[in-house]
Amino acid sequence: MKIQVSKHIKGSMLLCVRASLPDNGNGVKVEYTPWLIVGLGNPGTKYHGTRHNVGFEMIDQIAQAEGVLMNTIQSKALIGIGCIGEVPILLAKPQAYMNFSGESVGPLAAHYKIPLRHILLIYDEMNLPNGILRVQPKGWTWPSQWSKECDGPFGWLSRISSIVYRQVPFFAGIGNPPGTMDMKAFLLQKFSPIEQEQIDASLEQGVEAVRTLILGGFTNKITRFNLGQKYKYHKAACHMQSLETAVLPLVMTSFTSSTKGHEISQNYQKLDGS
Repeated sequence: MKIQVSKHIKGSMLLCVRASLPDNGNGVKVEYTPWLIVGLGNPGTKYHGTRHNVGFEMIDQIAQAEGVLMNTIQSKALIGIGCIGEVPILLAKPQAYMNFSGESVGPLAAHYKIPLRHILLIYDEMNLPNGILRVQPKGWTWPSQWSKECDGPFGWLSRISSIVYRQVPFFAGIGNPPGTMDMKAFLLQKFSPIEQEQIDASLEQGVEAVRTLILGGFTNKITRFNLGQKYKYHKAACHMQSLETAVLPLVMTSFTSSTKGHEISQNYQKLDGS
């Protein structure tokens, strides 16, 4: 199996992968449809580690896990070409800031002849608790933090609506702003240590979800992944509650026994005259 980047007329390129599979002693060449996996965020160290850059962090995690080098600039995006299993992938981090990410997604999909159903768009979502992930199997839904700004800084969405309404969204929960905190300030804020731990754990889980999707499509495994994500904090809370339920009576019993023993010892000392 190898990745093949073929040059065509006028400098265009086609990303494909071929694998030789045994078939009664004869080699059979199979061509796999590539995936374009795009993480949204803002470029530069200033925005590194902020809530709005979770998409970038997921791409970095996938690249590291799959050994993909992100070392090429094309269509205003930092890209890397590799494979998950035998399926070719094109990882992309648009470099024209979040507001203009659409200027990279459309051209890359067209250039590498990637069907819209094979575009996975990873971005932050405030309607999900921090660290909760969700893969949406049926088309685009507006992220809550963009719904009121589709004609403002996020106007690029309307300019590529024919693409984004048909791609595969991958939501990464970042929670809601506390109190009356400004939404933009919240999005550009870094995570707290506890929140970052949750994000780090979710990134690892996200890589496995991407592998499952790329290799098997939308199967029951993705459904179970979404369900597990929905209740993972609930399970943790129930586990802690179960521990408290089991341990607290033992502690109280030990404390009571210790207290009674101390009282009996005091009473004995009084009777003994000591």
